[in-house]
Amino acid sequence: MALRRATFRLYPNKQVSEMLHYHRKLHKDLYNAAVSNRITSYKKFGKSVSYLEQQNCLPDFKEVWIEYKVINSQALQATLKRVDFAFQRFFKGLAKYPRFKPIRHYSGWTYPSFTGWKVHSTGDNGYLELSKIGQIQMRGKARLWGHPKALDIVNRNGKWYASIVLEIDDTLLKNSRKTDNGVMAIDLGCNDAIAWTNGEENGLVAAPRFFRKAEQRNKQLGKAKRRKRAPNFKKKVKASRRWKKTQKLVSKLNRKVANQRQNFVHQETTRIISCNSTVVTEKLEVKNMSAKAKKGDALSLSKGKRKKQKSGLNKSILDVGMGMIKSALKAKLSDIGGLFVEVPTKKVKPSQTCPKCGNQEKKSLAERTHVCHNCGYTQQRDIAAAEVMLLWYSNNLQGLGTSLLDVDDSSSTSNTSKRKNAGSMKQLGQKKRQKSQLTDGDVETPSSTK
Repeated sequence: MALRRATFRLYPNKQVSEMLHYHRKLHKDLYNAAVSNRITSYKKFGKSVSYLEQQNCLPDFKEVWIEYKVINSQALQATLKRVDFAFQRFFKGLAKYPRFKPIRHYSGWTYPSFTGWKVHSTGDNGYLELSKIGQIQMRGKARLWGHPKALDIVNRNGKWYASIVLEIDDTLLKNSRKTDNGVMAIDLGCNDAIAWTNGEENGLVAAPRFFRKAEQRNKQLGKAKRRKRAPNFKKKVKASRRWKKTQKLVSKLNRKVANQRQNFVHQETTRIISCNSTVVTEKLEVKNMSAKAKKGDALSLSKGKRKKQKSGLNKSILDVGMGMIKSALKAKLSDIGGLFVEVPTKKVKPSQTCPKCGNQEKKSLAERTHVCHNCGYTQQRDIAAAEVMLLWYSNNLQGLGTSLLDVDDSSSTSNTSKRKNAGSMKQLGQKKRQKSQLTDGDVETPSSTK
């Protein structure tokens, strides 16, 4: 059985909407209280507080703060687990020290198991039933439907969403996509988002440039927003109504661009795997490629003269959504038991290698046509790079042999590889309830607030 997510838009009435905002505020306050408890305990007593200790204090906590009795107990445990995750990431050096969250930065809460909520749907619209909140109409369509396991309630840009974790049969998942046993190599770029070849045919998919098209409007809104009174939380200055109104327009524009890019990525990746069960591409570190230029590096020179050019390149890289394309391909190929292979870029150098003779010549980014001075082969630069990757995969690249044994485990995926369970609170169900050493007697937390 595999776990997948399906997201639906929620349409609550006025009364239910107020209850959703109220529950969101209570979860936010619990999150901040748990952070404060850990900070205070360590500063005053030099003692670290674990997740299990905070979890076992929930019954006593609800006796004092009686408004929390209406909230599902496992949802409260999931909120405490978020605090634990935040501190774990800090101790591992992956994030900053956990801070108190205002309501605008706390999007929602989680039901880590199938208690406290019910979904009445078969994957196409329906309604959601939340304990102590009520029924909510939801709209959307899941590609596949299975047994509901967990639920996230999210408020994003003033709209409510339900993200449901579904348990789906592996056979149904594998047969859900039509595919052939073809092999395709793709090269990701800025001028052309995707250059592809399957050995017989090749083609280009132009970069849609969604952000570039909306950039002028975004600059106008940014200028208008700067002329209005912005909030300053340190000085306790509230934002003006005109600033809030303009900020909503900025959020709406950014959300439109993000939705356009996501739609483009899903359409193109679905088209690719519809005829291919193996996709080969080069190993790219998008985070490093789109990093800001610093003084003294090769791109910015000693005085930062080329920071503007680097900033423009970063925009183009992020506008294409290279990371989104790779992630979508990995996930969809995993569904059908396909293979996603990443070519070691530093070893093969696809953009500098001739696919016919294997001769390597350095090219600048301005050179968009591959012309080999050794054998005379001419081809569009990105397509030539895709041909090099395809030949490398099939072990037919002149002057450089390889095999799948050289591929790192992290650069290929299949349905036999270990997959992480979906759900933001997946570890919560794996931990057993333990008695706290700080409490007297046995204390049990009810599994539902119904």
